[in-house]
Amino acid sequence: MIEKLKGIEERFIKLEQLLSDPAVISDQKKYQEYLIEHGELNKIVPVFREYENLLKELTEAKELLRDDDPEMRGMAKEEVPALELKMEALKSQLSLLLMPKDPRDKKNVLIEIRAGTGGEEAGIFAGDLFRMYSRYVESRNWAMEIVEKNDSASGGFKEIVFLVRGKGAFSSFKYESGIHRVQRVPETEAQGRVHTSAVTVAVLPEAEDIDIDINPADLKIDVFRSSGPGGQSVNTTDSAVRITHIPTGVVATCQDEKSQHKNKAKAMGVLKSRILDAKVREEEGKRAAERKGQVGTGDRSGRIRTYNFPQGRMTDHRIGLTLYKLDSIMEGNIQEIIDELKTKTRAQALKEID
Repeated sequence: MIEKLKGIEERFIKLEQLLSDPAVISDQKKYQEYLIEHGELNKIVPVFREYENLLKELTEAKELLRDDDPEMRGMAKEEVPALELKMEALKSQLSLLLMPKDPRDKKNVLIEIRAGTGGEEAGIFAGDLFRMYSRYVESRNWAMEIVEKNDSASGGFKEIVFLVRGKGAFSSFKYESGIHRVQRVPETEAQGRVHTSAVTVAVLPEAEDIDIDINPADLKIDVFRSSGPGGQSVNTTDSAVRITHIPTGVVATCQDEKSQHKNKAKAMGVLKSRILDAKVREEEGKRAAERKGQVGTGDRSGRIRTYNFPQGRMTDHRIGLTLYKLDSIMEGNIQEIIDELKTKTRAQALKEID
């Protein structure tokens, strides 16, 4: 860790020189890049310098423990434990500062909820999850808009896709990706038996133009009439839009707006996010062995959570967290779960740094 910190300090000094270079100042793009990097390193370097100064003081104090003067030895004996405590605190702080940052954390987030096994009950629970997330978004004062939805005949959704806009939205929602299992007695169950159903949640950072560049020639765009539950037409004009990215086969559809132009813009945003997500997953797959044992933030094939209604229990299987307050959780009070997942991830990252 110390060698890494020394390298960061060297880069910090170099950046200070670059930021005073007239050639760099005249190039505003490069100047801004260096300024942002300098600002990030400025959170680490002062703490490291304080750590180094304390290390010198501690070394000197330990030398005084062997001094011939009893009074000096006594002073040093009192000083050493205090310095060691400060050193330990700074070391922990530096470990946190060195944790790799996920560049996607500050982005808006696209969330896709799809009913899985369990028939109509899965669709109803997909609606329950959407409501849970909607309440959580409201509690954070974020904005939300529906991009695409396919209603279920018994209520809820076969599929719903929505965008959440807000600072840190992706960092909060990224642990929701995976299979959510529900255990309860469906309304359609006459004998009161508990059924198990599943819903899949996919969480994607919203792609920006700088993240991905798409050639218009690679797109196939179809327009059609919007439809509601059961397939009935709800629009008399061809306002719904389906965009296919030919090279990857990725498809995005939007029919929530009455305007074809708005639907096309939304579908394009979803398409970019899905293509970016596929690229990120491919890169992460190559590093899968290195990440073995980490808390998952995107594997949609794995069961991540169980919601047991008869027992009022929610269990997150990745970190072994069980809470007996399911009613509150379904009302959107999921911050405790998110915080626990973040803490676990941070602890694992710190182990790697050490």
